[in-house]
Amino acid sequence: MRRTTTRVLLSCAAIGVGGGLVAGASGYLAAAFAAFGPLFYGITVGAHFLPSIVALALLKRPGTAVLAGVIAGLVGAVFAPWWIGRFVGTGLLVGALIELPFLITRYRRWSPWMFYVSAVFSGIVLAIGVFIGLGAEHYTVWAWAIALPLWVLSPVAFTWVGRLIAARLARAGVAQSVGDAP
Repeated sequence: MRRTTTRVLLSCAAIGVGGGLVAGASGYLAAAFAAFGPLFYGITVGAHFLPSIVALALLKRPGTAVLAGVIAGLVGAVFAPWWIGRFVGTGLLVGALIELPFLITRYRRWSPWMFYVSAVFSGIVLAIGVFIGLGAEHYTVWAWAIALPLWVLSPVAFTWVGRLIAARLARAGVAQSVGDAP
C-alpha cells in the first residue's frame, strides 16, 4: 500500500465538508420525517453515504470512505451539535461498511457493482438496527413493508449519485494529482 499523501487527506477533507453540508440539512429533514412521517425516515439515510462513496470512487484508496464519512459527520454536527454522536457514528459506520467489499479484495478491484453491493448490505444493516431500535411490535407489518425497503433503496440511490459525482470530478481532472489506483 502506498503512503497516504497530504493530497489524499485534503481531498477527503474537502469531500467530507461538502458531504457534511448535505448531512446537516438531511438531519433536519430526517427529524421532520421522524416526527410527521416515520415510514419515510429511511429516505434520508442515503445522504450519509454520499461523502464516503465520492471519496472511495474518486480516490480509490483504503480508508478514504471512513475518513470522508467521519469528517462529514463532524461538519454535519456543526449544524446540530446535539446530534454529534449520530452524525459521526453514522459517518464511521457507513464508511466502514462501504469499504468492506474492497477490503476483502485487498483494494485490488474497483468494479461498480461492489459499490452497490456494499450500499445494499449497509442499508440492510442500518434497517435492522432501526427495526430493533424502534421496536417492531409498535408498527404494523404493512408499515415495515414500506419503511424497510426505503432504508435499502436510499443508500443505493445516493451511491449512484456519489459515483456520478466522482466520475465528473475525475473527468474534470480533480483526482489526477492524487492518482487513480493504489
